[in-house]
Amino acid sequence: MTATTAAGAAVAPDTSRKHRRRGRRVWRANLRDERGAVSAELVIATPLLLLLIMGVIQFALWEHAEHIATAVAQQGVAVGRLQDESAAAGQQQAQTVLDQLGPSVLTGTTITATRTEQMTTVTVTGRAESIIGLFSLPVKATAAGGTENYTYPAQAP
Repeated sequence: MTATTAAGAAVAPDTSRKHRRRGRRVWRANLRDERGAVSAELVIATPLLLLLIMGVIQFALWEHAEHIATAVAQQGVAVGRLQDESAAAGQQQAQTVLDQLGPSVLTGTTITATRTEQMTTVTVTGRAESIIGLFSLPVKATAAGGTENYTYPAQAP
């Protein structure tokens, strides 16, 4: 289709405007094209989600190791503070309880027990098990209690 001027001369149609409009539409359509967006999001989100889950599990293991250390220290004090017992007996009892509760959750443990006339103290230190192997969190629990000393009243004459 050709256009004519007022004088009757033939003029070629203006196709450059049509091409520009069509080019803009294609460019806008390409901007809106979201093919592959889900794959890119999964590539980014999946490792972050796994890291978050492993962090939660690591924190739970650390908390469990803290509870084990506290229970071990309390049981050691319960035995070590008894009359006619010693700090070594409290330490041995603490080690026995640790062996029963979870030597794999609480690793690298050190149990120290002290006993004086007034106070018996048991301290448990170690590290929580690591699930990824990069780091392990420290654990420390201390329990103390008064040393039992029974005295018998003198018999009245």
